[in-house]
Amino acid sequence: MGPHRKGEALYLRDVARLSDAGEGGESEMATVILRPGESQESLLKRFRKEVMKQRILPTVRKKRWFTAPSELRRLKKQKAIRKARQAQRRREGRESAR
Repeated sequence: MGPHRKGEALYLRDVARLSDAGEGGESEMATVILRPGESQESLLKRFRKEVMKQRILPTVRKKRWFTAPSELRRLKKQKAIRKARQAQRRREGRESAR
């Protein structure tokens, strides 16, 4: 990473390009402005926090490979079944404690 001057923004262009595009094809891009007297380490730390807050990396991981609609439906169904089983176990645990 090259040196950054005061007021210069640091972008994660590749990640933002792959992140969800909003209406009109606009995409959110994590932006951090270098503060006066701020070190590169603290700038990078703030940038990483911003990327985590915007949940960019999970989006990129999902979009890394194409997933067929049928596969998405299958995964959604599996997740619903897992969630229902967990809820059932919690209900049974509460009832047995009484």
